[in-house]
Amino acid sequence: MEYRKFGNTGLIVSEIGFGAWAIGGGAMIGTTSIGWGDSDDTVSEKAIHASLDAGINFFDTADIYGLGHSEDLLGKTIGKNKEIIIATKVGNVSRKDQFTIDYSKDYILNACEESLRRLQREVIDYYQLHTARLSHLQEGNCIEAMQLLQQQGKIRYWGLSLNTFDPSPEANFLMERKLGNGFQLVLNLLNQKALDIFPTAAENGYGVITRMPLQFGLLTGKFDDGVSFSTTDHRKNRLITPVVEAANKALEPVWDMCAKYNCTKTQLALSYILSYPEVSTIIPGIRTPKQTEQNTAGLFILHPEDRMMIEQLGKGTFVEVMQLIQKQG
Repeated sequence: MEYRKFGNTGLIVSEIGFGAWAIGGGAMIGTTSIGWGDSDDTVSEKAIHASLDAGINFFDTADIYGLGHSEDLLGKTIGKNKEIIIATKVGNVSRKDQFTIDYSKDYILNACEESLRRLQREVIDYYQLHTARLSHLQEGNCIEAMQLLQQQGKIRYWGLSLNTFDPSPEANFLMERKLGNGFQLVLNLLNQKALDIFPTAAENGYGVITRMPLQFGLLTGKFDDGVSFSTTDHRKNRLITPVVEAANKALEPVWDMCAKYNCTKTQLALSYILSYPEVSTIIPGIRTPKQTEQNTAGLFILHPEDRMMIEQLGKGTFVEVMQLIQKQG
């Protein structure tokens, strides 16, 4: 495992982190799935230990994942290991069987205490506003809460998980004011929207976490056009057949590179992201020891000409695919 600096913070993070959404299990809010289908805590714990053995030292979760279960599981398994960096998020809420958001100061302060309890920690290494939009940042209460938590020693650093399809407004708001320490953003072969903010983020010393590196598994190459998911898996309404068909067709020239690099599709997808020095860590979802192996072995840096070719596809063929994906939410 290789390690990178997380912006101008004191954190040194593994290039591959542990995305802990899936180990939260098949949670539902009303009739809406917010998980990845049912999970087995025993297998999840084995996946966590396998990841530690592989050199992963960065674990990313959120209080909404499994309605707290993901944090509970991490707390039980590694919470007392102070050498491990844990990041979590706040702002997405389940109330009266409805999904909502809350970026009020009081809510964030109280939610942080609950996350600390579940994680069995005295301090959160990196705390993130989960889906805060520009209006929330402009209003300012959420920023005041994060700064107060930092002053109180409840969190070490804080940042923002950016919008999937248009990350620039919120990122620019924080960078212009020198607020926060990092961003979590979507970057993968298909979705390259976040590349526009990389130069400024690097110049201003912001750490960068890249989520959805495999686009919910679409970039592993394991989904055929007839893939289906359980009702407790959020992908059921996202990776519909037209999306899978369009993505598989558009990605054909990229997958041709697998022969050149003698790698799997998963390795190519992750290595593409690692080819950007601005990236601090990638957080693929991991819930089995096998996935730990698949996401950490055989990674490399793409040749510049190959990265450029993928970027060109991102401005061309992939645009229509992303439009289909965006329609599904």
